[in-house]
Amino acid sequence: MEIKILGPGCMKCRKTEDLVKEIVVESGVAATIDKVTDIMKITDYGVMSTPAVIVDGEVVSVGKVPTKEEIKKWITK
Repeated sequence: MEIKILGPGCMKCRKTEDLVKEIVVESGVAATIDKVTDIMKITDYGVMSTPAVIVDGEVVSVGKVPTKEEIKKWITK
């Protein structure tokens, strides 16, 4: 599984990254987590508001810090 966290590094972006990492470890899912901070690369995904989360190429969250429950649904489907 490939997970990308999109954001320039603001507090909400860091919180989102921390939550995703925590849930991946707790669930035991094999995943790579990449942080994308380049604004041009972020807009290439069609994302105009951060933080955003992409799971296996699909944008699953934009403009908010997701809940632990939301993250679990994305990575255990």
